[in-house]
Amino acid sequence: MSFQNPVFIPGPTNMPEEIRLATYMPTIDHRSPVFGGILHPCLDGVRRVLKSETAHIFIFPSTGTGGWETTLTNTLSAGDKVLVARNGMFSHRWIDMCERHGLDVQVVDVAWGEGLPVAEYAAILKADKDHTIKAVLATHNETATGVKSDIAGVRGALDAANHPALFFVDGVSSIGSMDFRMDEWGVDVAVTGSQKGFMLPAGLAIVGFSEKARAAVESATLPRTFFDIRDMEKGYAANAFPYTPPVGLMNGLKCAIEMIEAEGLENVFARHTRIATGVRHAVEAWGLELCANAPELYSDSVSAIRTPEGFNATDIVTRADEQYGMAFGVGLGDVAGKVFRIGHLGMLTDAMMLSGLGVAEMVMKDLGLDIKLGSGVGAAQEFYRYGS
Repeated sequence: MSFQNPVFIPGPTNMPEEIRLATYMPTIDHRSPVFGGILHPCLDGVRRVLKSETAHIFIFPSTGTGGWETTLTNTLSAGDKVLVARNGMFSHRWIDMCERHGLDVQVVDVAWGEGLPVAEYAAILKADKDHTIKAVLATHNETATGVKSDIAGVRGALDAANHPALFFVDGVSSIGSMDFRMDEWGVDVAVTGSQKGFMLPAGLAIVGFSEKARAAVESATLPRTFFDIRDMEKGYAANAFPYTPPVGLMNGLKCAIEMIEAEGLENVFARHTRIATGVRHAVEAWGLELCANAPELYSDSVSAIRTPEGFNATDIVTRADEQYGMAFGVGLGDVAGKVFRIGHLGMLTDAMMLSGLGVAEMVMKDLGLDIKLGSGVGAAQEFYRYGS
C-alpha cells in the first residue's frame, strides 16, 4: 500500500496529524504530576464518550482483546456460566477466550450476517430460574460482517427476566464512531481499543466498569495480574500506573478526545452515518449486496460486501494493494473469500471515501466483475453533494 493513500480497513484507522504529533513527545517522568495531567483527562473523557456518569474507566497497554480479558478475569470465576452468541469472527474469538479461561459457555450460533438473537436470549434468561448464568456477552458491532446489534434489546431481555447477570459489551468497532449509551443500556463492562474510533495506533485497551461490575471484582477468582483493575486503581490515585504507562499513546488519546468533543459527539456519529450511507448507495449501484441481512443491522463503521458466487473476494483486496496502493479489509472466518470490507470509521470525510470507492470500482472492473465505472462513485456523490 502507499502511505499517501488513506486506508479503508476497519482498523487501525487513519490518524489525524494532530493526534500523530501528540503521540510523538519527549520522555517524561511517568511518576510525576505531569503524567497526571494526561491520565485524568483521558479517564474523564472516555467516560463522557461512553455516555456514563459513574463508570470506572481503566486504560491498559494492550488492545481490545486485552480489554476482553480484563473484563472476564476481573469479574468471573472458573466454572461460571456465560451466555453469548456467535455471529461473526470477533464474537467467536471472545467465546474462545471464555473457554480457555475455564468458563461454562452457553453459545447461541447465529448465521453470519444476522444480529444478536434478542428473542432467544430472552427465552434462555427467562428459563434460567436459578440464575446460573453469571454474565451475558454481546458484540455491539461485528467487524467481520458489518452487523450492528441491538444492545438496548439485550438489556431489555435481562430486565424482563429480572435476571441479575452481568452484561458485557464489546464496543471495539463502535465506541467513538457510533452511538453507545453505557448507562442507559445498563452495560456493566464496555470494551474498546485505541485504534478505531479514537483514531490512534493499536496499543490501548479501554474498558468501563459499572458499580455492579466493580463490586464483582472482590469475589471473582480467575487469575489476573497485569489486568487487575484494583492495582490500576491504586496507580491512578497516585497519578500513575502500577507499571510503566504508554505515555505517548495516552497523550494521543487525550488529544483524540479533545478532537471528538470539539466536533461534537453527535456530529461524529452523524458523520459516520452519512459516510456509511454513501457507501451503501455505491454497493447498490454496483448490483452487490451487504453481508448484513437487513437495514437495521447495517454498521456505520464497516461494510462487508458480498461478491458473486464463485468469485474470490480476497482478490479485490490483493489487487487494490498491489496495483493501486490502497488497503481494504479481507473477509474473515465463515465469510473469508466471500466478502471484502470497506472500513468507514475514524478520521474520514466524504471526499476520502469517494477515493476508496473509485479504486474499488477499478479493481472490480479489472478482475472481470460486471461493474460500470463511475456507477458507485456517482451514486455516493449524489448522496454526499449539497446541491446549489
